[in-house]
Amino acid sequence: MSTTEAAGPHEEHLVHEAFGPAFTPVEAGATIAMGVVSLLIAGVLAVLLGGLADEHRLSASDIGVAAALEAVTMGIVAGLSGVFLKPRRLRLLGVGATLALALLDFATIRLHDNGILAVRAMAGVPEGLLLWITIGMIARTAVSERWSGVLFTALTAAQLAVATAFTVIVLPRFGVNGGFVCLAVVSLIGLVIARFIPDHYPPLPHEGQVGGGAPPMRGWIALIATFIFVSSTGAVGIYLVPLAHQARLTAGVAATAVSFSLAAQIPGAALATAVAGRARYFIIFVIGTAVALTTWAVYGFATPAWLFIAATTVQGFVGIFITPFLVPMTIDADPSRRAAVQSGAAQLLGGAFGPFVASTVVDDSHARGVLWLGAALALTGMAIIAWLRFTARPAEA
Repeated sequence: MSTTEAAGPHEEHLVHEAFGPAFTPVEAGATIAMGVVSLLIAGVLAVLLGGLADEHRLSASDIGVAAALEAVTMGIVAGLSGVFLKPRRLRLLGVGATLALALLDFATIRLHDNGILAVRAMAGVPEGLLLWITIGMIARTAVSERWSGVLFTALTAAQLAVATAFTVIVLPRFGVNGGFVCLAVVSLIGLVIARFIPDHYPPLPHEGQVGGGAPPMRGWIALIATFIFVSSTGAVGIYLVPLAHQARLTAGVAATAVSFSLAAQIPGAALATAVAGRARYFIIFVIGTAVALTTWAVYGFATPAWLFIAATTVQGFVGIFITPFLVPMTIDADPSRRAAVQSGAAQLLGGAFGPFVASTVVDDSHARGVLWLGAALALTGMAIIAWLRFTARPAEA
């Protein structure tokens, strides 16, 4: 890691930390790229698991199980790493995690049923470690929401590019096995990236001897708010196709809506990066919650295709725009930033919990129960965020 000796013009090219010396642009960029590698599969996982089901290597019900297992394992590993691991020898860890992830992607091509479930659950371990490296850097920067925005901008652009390549080239020519091979090869880029990340991070305030240390009570409450808030969008989004059918629209309309939503996420994340440090997170969450509730109200009626697509596009833009501000929300609740290091894990677990609990309120003919569930989760998460904001001590606020 680079250090700064004194304030001067050369510091304009550094990424300033809240604690310790600054990162160079190369170190920051490489660390963000590690996060992209860890989360890249999320953009194509539904297509790959669906392809395995079409080949009768995975049951339809196990599609959701496989996705949830990978997300939950990833979130747990990222969270436990933040508590128990010291941020040392990160380059070696990055190389090892990248190799493990590539091997597990390769292994998937020869498996069926429970074997696939086991391997995808194991894949969450290296993915969680790579994400922990990235979140550790973001949590230590002076303007954490800006670097969260950079991560989501890069991730969304990469997922869109990979999803397009899969749809146009990889899957038609090489099938689902070719998709997993492609993912494995792409993930090996992490071997090069790992050479340029910081080899260690400075300790956070009040870190214990074991590792990063557990957050204080307000930090845990902020993580619970993150978990609940993120689960609301996951609960509704996973049932977009059934909601389209119930609105008397085709699956093709839902697929088009997803494509437009994914494309809208790129400028949404870019806008979050641009306004970072100037916008108040609480106002952004209020606006984001209002937009989500409006979008879900549209899903609750028989609407024309253009309105369904437009609502989904707006939700994609706003949803990704507000996500980076979950990190400064946790920092506001826990200035030691120990909760901020766990924010990625809370988001992953919330993203897995939402679809799981949504499955209990739908059937083959009725999916609109997820709209009430999503609204309840979003408002609950927003209420906790508001409580944290308005009960903060002056030094925290």
